[in-house]
Order: sequence, then C-alpha cells, then structure tokens
Amino acid sequence: MITTGTKGKKSVLVVPENTAEAVGSGLLPVFSTPALIALMEGCCAESVAGSLPEGDCTVGISLDVKHTSATPVSLTVTAESELVAVDGRRLTFKVTAYDDAGEVGHGTHERFIVTADRFMNKANAKLS
Repeated sequence: MITTGTKGKKSVLVVPENTAEAVGSGLLPVFSTPALIALMEGCCAESVAGSLPEGDCTVGISLDVKHTSATPVSLTVTAESELVAVDGRRLTFKVTAYDDAGEVGHGTHERFIVTADRFMNKANAKLS
C-alpha cells in the first residue's frame, strides 16, 4: 500500500556525459537540468516501486522544478523525495536535490500508477 510520507533518495555523479554541454541544454560543463529532472523522477519512481502490485508501475505526468545552483563535474548530486499526496492513482511528491555545497534544485512531481502492459499496448498502438 502506498501512503503519504514515503521517502526516497537517489544519487548520481556529475560526469562529462550528463553536463549541459554534452546533452545540448547549454554550453557549460555543469550538471544539466535534464539530468537533474531525470534524477528527481527516478528518485520518486523508485521510492514507491516496491509498494505497487505486480505489473504496475508509475509514469511521470507533471513536473515543476527550479534548478537553483550549478554543480561541476566530479561532485555528486543527490535527490530526496517525499510522497505528500495520494489521490487514487495520482501521486504527488516534494523533491529536493543537493550537492556537497547545498541545495541545487527543488520542486514538485506528479506520477500516475499504470498497468505496464496496458500502458505499452496503448503507446504501441500509435505505430500502426
């Protein structure tokens, strides 16, 4: 059962491949906003994955994030999430990310619980 208060934590090392310069979201060799968002989403998804029925997973549906500080290559960025609301299959998380110097981003993220097979069948129907 998924309940409010569920927390998650996930870290990633900043390497040349996840910088703004490498992913095309900027010109500088600092942790990219797309990589920050992926870290935050992954943190939230993993925090509830073990509480879902077999065959279910979550998909991201909304994200409101501020990337507040740059992180250079060789530092680690850690995201921490807390599930703050459960409305049927809709889950709302508060998420914060930080490096050794302090906060680098924060925001809210919504995920929706889906049945994986049904979701993929609907997505793949677009191919025909």
